[in-house]
Amino acid sequence: MTTTATSPATKAAGGEHGKAADVFVAFGITGDLAKVMTFRSLYRLEKRGLLECPILGVAVDDWTVDQLRDRARESIIGTGEALDEKIFDRLSERFAYVAGDFADAATYEGVAEAIDGAENPVFYLEIPPFLFGTVVKGLSEAGLTTNARVVVEKPFGHDSTSARELAAELHEYLDESQIYRIDHFLGKMGLEEILYLRFANTMLEPVWNRNYLESVQITMAEDFGVEDRGHFYDPVGALRDVVVNHLMQVVAAAAMEAPAGHDEETLKNAQAAVFRAVADGDPAHYVRGQYEGYRSIDGVASDSTTETYAALRLEIDNWRWAGVPFFIRTGKRLATTQTELRLVFKDPPRLAFSRREVRPDPNQLVIKLDPSTGVRIVVDAHRGDAEGAARIDLDADFAQQGGEGATPYEVLLDAAMRGDGMRFTRQDGVDEQWRIMQPLLDAPPPVHPYSPGSWGPDEAEKLVAGHGRWHGPWVTS
Repeated sequence: MTTTATSPATKAAGGEHGKAADVFVAFGITGDLAKVMTFRSLYRLEKRGLLECPILGVAVDDWTVDQLRDRARESIIGTGEALDEKIFDRLSERFAYVAGDFADAATYEGVAEAIDGAENPVFYLEIPPFLFGTVVKGLSEAGLTTNARVVVEKPFGHDSTSARELAAELHEYLDESQIYRIDHFLGKMGLEEILYLRFANTMLEPVWNRNYLESVQITMAEDFGVEDRGHFYDPVGALRDVVVNHLMQVVAAAAMEAPAGHDEETLKNAQAAVFRAVADGDPAHYVRGQYEGYRSIDGVASDSTTETYAALRLEIDNWRWAGVPFFIRTGKRLATTQTELRLVFKDPPRLAFSRREVRPDPNQLVIKLDPSTGVRIVVDAHRGDAEGAARIDLDADFAQQGGEGATPYEVLLDAAMRGDGMRFTRQDGVDEQWRIMQPLLDAPPPVHPYSPGSWGPDEAEKLVAGHGRWHGPWVTS
């Protein structure tokens, strides 16, 4: 290619970020992420007729393109996807491969030769973050970043300082508008449904605030453990792994004001405004747990204090949410697997015709996010099998009313290739999320043991004292 590296300001003015990609280049395509996510997503996009460009894989492994195709086939079948040979043939014909060291300029010369003539490349860096700067520098020096979009995987740093350093490293060669940071939660149908339910229904939006809500609860429960990921997980822990990114995206969707436009900057401004209003996390309102048996896992230190369970309380200091605590909990080896957003409403006055001494559960609105999606409304009504009012659940699974939709990575890779930045995080949002969590990293409370199959350490119940109890999660059989 004949393009040359330009300053960030020039790139921002001249980059074709809204145009469809004419080549998709995946660095690290021989790795585990590609094996479990990328190939399957590309195959599903091909199946839906949404893939329109060649695919170039780049990795250090000395492979041929036939070996890459074999890996793609094995990976797609290994994820449980039913393989249609005609669709796979169309996909595999798109493949090309360049082998090389990411620190070697010759690798980027090979990439340039392989994509010669491409005007709007998308570079997907499914590689460790410490390699981002090396690859982006190599691409820039080879003249490949002028009109490029660069997709990077989380984690975006491991604390506030490292996140800013990583951003500075990328911004040396790229404008912020060229950087697409993947958080797979932003590709989930359920997260998008939060916004639709909030702002497309006049019966819901007026009660979505401090006047009616006692608390907001966000749960990400997993019934499985760390297993063979000890080397990765032990230096990270639950807070860094899913709270500072995934679950803060749920907070943003649940708490943001209605965007005043349809463009991505307006949406991201609304998200950033929520993050700026969240007070710094308070270690006094943070509970950490570790499931029994965790320390015996290969790669985990015998005296590890890494949390496999995290529960915390956040406060949002703005007009809509002042006084409404946001309770977040996540954990490995809990009683079930389910991610949900739950609005817990204030109790009404005790009604004169109610004969029950025990107050019923408060009204609740529950949105399931993963592994299935749906909505539940919890209300009290007169029932024939109970004296007086009792709880009833009004449930709808989205799969039964329109289908589950595309998988998260399918959605995100398609968006990156189309130049739709709506589903990717912006640096100021990343900075604010780390700002909120940094006090919890600086002064973590002790880790409490909990039994596998439980709901975490008992200390987590104290976190919600004065605001009822933990509810759910809603799991359908």
